[in-house]
Amino acid sequence: MMLRSLAVCIGVLLAAARATAQSPQSAPLRQALAQATSDTSRVLLLADLSASYRYSRFDSVRYYALQGLRLARRIGYTKGEGRCLSRIGILIGERGNLPAALRTNLQALQLHEDSHDTEGTARTLNQTGLLYYALDDFRPSLSYYFRALQLYEQGGIQDNSQLISVLTNIGASYEGMQRLDSAAHYLNRAYTLTTAPRSRDWSCWGNPLPYVLRELGLLQAVQGNSAAGVRYYHRSARAAALENDRRSSARAFQYLAELYHTSGQPDSSRYYARKALAVGQTLPFTLGVLHTSRLLSDAYEQLGQHDSTLKYLRIMLTAQDSLYNPQRIKQIDAIGFAEQQRLRQLEEEASRLSTEVRTYALWGTLGALLVLALLLARHIRQQQQAHRQLQSLNAQIVQQKTELTQQRDRLAKMLQELRSAQGQLLLREKMASLGELMAGVAHEIQNPMSNVRNFAAISANLCQEIREELARVLLPIDDQQIIDEMFQNLSQYQTSIVKFSQRAEGIVAGMLEYSSSSPAQRQPTSLSMLANEYMRLTYQDLRLKNTRFNAALLPDFDAALPDVLVVRQDIGRALVSLFTTAFYAVQQRQRLGEEDYVPQVTLTTRRDQDHAEIRIRYNGLGISEAARASIFQRFFTSKPSGDGSSLGLAVSYDIITRGHGGTLRVESQEGEFTEFIVRLPLQGKPSVPPEWTRTE
Repeated sequence: MMLRSLAVCIGVLLAAARATAQSPQSAPLRQALAQATSDTSRVLLLADLSASYRYSRFDSVRYYALQGLRLARRIGYTKGEGRCLSRIGILIGERGNLPAALRTNLQALQLHEDSHDTEGTARTLNQTGLLYYALDDFRPSLSYYFRALQLYEQGGIQDNSQLISVLTNIGASYEGMQRLDSAAHYLNRAYTLTTAPRSRDWSCWGNPLPYVLRELGLLQAVQGNSAAGVRYYHRSARAAALENDRRSSARAFQYLAELYHTSGQPDSSRYYARKALAVGQTLPFTLGVLHTSRLLSDAYEQLGQHDSTLKYLRIMLTAQDSLYNPQRIKQIDAIGFAEQQRLRQLEEEASRLSTEVRTYALWGTLGALLVLALLLARHIRQQQQAHRQLQSLNAQIVQQKTELTQQRDRLAKMLQELRSAQGQLLLREKMASLGELMAGVAHEIQNPMSNVRNFAAISANLCQEIREELARVLLPIDDQQIIDEMFQNLSQYQTSIVKFSQRAEGIVAGMLEYSSSSPAQRQPTSLSMLANEYMRLTYQDLRLKNTRFNAALLPDFDAALPDVLVVRQDIGRALVSLFTTAFYAVQQRQRLGEEDYVPQVTLTTRRDQDHAEIRIRYNGLGISEAARASIFQRFFTSKPSGDGSSLGLAVSYDIITRGHGGTLRVESQEGEFTEFIVRLPLQGKPSVPPEWTRTE
């Protein structure tokens, strides 16, 4: 008696739970339905609300779908009628009447096509494929799934839950066909979409995660990973509980029971099979009831419990008759064949219509081309006449353009030469002023430096005399040594003063020679010392203008090089121009900011038979072959306008070749180095060659 009372209480609780059970999407949809202002919106909301109960309460699916269907037919809303009819097809299919479900789905598809409802068409194609999947007929099911997938991928449908459902259905069908690689591909795609971050809630079809996890578990079980399969099934059951998805719960428990059955764990198998059957019968989910009751009848038959075996066998036969009744299978085949015929006729009509359209379009195109050809012929004649006139005018314009271009080029060349000449004249004027200033400064410095040298020599002699006198005085040895060291240091300082004053006098003499306007006098000159002095003077002058500039000066002199008879100030002017060009080039490359670049200017002197040779090499940007051909011509410069600071390489060339009978040439490799090579005869200037007597 107590057991009967307990059973009654449990039944009451289950009934109350079924009355309140709903998916998370149902409440917002009911609220939106209460606030809807138009009948079309109400129809679509009723269809969505019906879909939200598809796996929890079949009576609610039917109630809301019929309510929406009646309203849609009353207002003539084809799109809403198709969607509500498709929901009724879900209900019929889950209860096992597959022929009626197929017929209903095909009617809904026709309504979707009439209303151009891409989303509704994709959904109904997907659930039509499920009908064939229930019969383990995987090829037609895949055909419907892939048609739905194409619509979801190309139609811009935003409902990811249905796209995930289609991908999972394709994976499940490939599992049934034992094509596990294809199954894994589509199931993993579905799982990735399901777990990706979302910007909004799921649609009325809910979260497809329970279905995806369940099929992934089945894939693991088929591949022999039983433990992984069990974990996926339990995750699926938990996710289904959150969604109140009884169908997925029943299916997850069924898969667990089958897995434990094949693993030789009958107690666990029967436990989950009973759970699956209990949940499946509440819907009722006919396909799940069939598989679970068959499993339980076999299990109890092995145990010898005939009452339980008979009980579950009756349940299995009822579900099997609902699904696999031969008469119903024939109906499905007939309906499917009729649908295939209809689709083939539609394709043939579409092909015939396309052919007719192409034919009419071809004739229309030919007519248009004929008219266009006539118009083009007339237009071509007019164009030919205009073209002849334009050719005549164009010839005149080209001739005038050529003449103007030539005049422009001549004027531009003359302007460039004038600017260069102006710069040279300005430079010469500056150099003349500088020469006068240097002469004055040199005269002012000459006398003080001479006095410094004389007094330093006298002081050195006095130090020597004092040392000799102190040597005669008897002093302590320590004091005498200290005094002797002090006078010795003083004497060395005086000697250094004499030496440096002589060098200063030499520089002053050079300044006087450089600024002298009297006829040049040839003097025996050490080219190594002369070149070294002018290199350092030019470098210091550039450093005064740009304190951030630094360069490595690398002298390499030939000690055996004899003195050469030259005009010192003229050779100095030529060397200043060459050194200025070198320092300017390395400074420009330094500004490019090359890593590890160090400006270097190398000065080398040596004897080459009867000639003295001066080489000035620097690692600037180099000189192109075209520029080397004209580098010693008048008015040539590689510097920007207004940046000239030397006499010019043409003047240096004249000083060395005409003035001293030597040669000046340049060698260069772009991006590597440039080297000026000066050769002067050791015996003075030879006879002047005839080609040097040219007039400018």
